[in-house]
Amino acid sequence: MKLIEKPKGFLKDVKVEMAKVSWPSREELKGSTLVVIVVTLMFAGFTFIADRSLSELMKLLYSYAAGN
Repeated sequence: MKLIEKPKGFLKDVKVEMAKVSWPSREELKGSTLVVIVVTLMFAGFTFIADRSLSELMKLLYSYAAGN
C-alpha cells in the first residue's frame, strides 16, 4: 500500500511546485537563447585561437630543440 502512495504524493508535490514556476515569455526565451549561442561561439573561437597558437608554439619549440 505504501509503495503506491509514495509516488502519488510525489507527483502531487511536483504538480504543486510546477504551478509556482515562472516561465519565460517567448521573447525572453529567444533573447536568452541568442545570448547562449553568441557566448558559446565566442568561447569556441577563443578555444580555437588558443589551441592553434599553442600548437604552433609547441612546433616551434620542438623544431628548435631538435635542431640543437
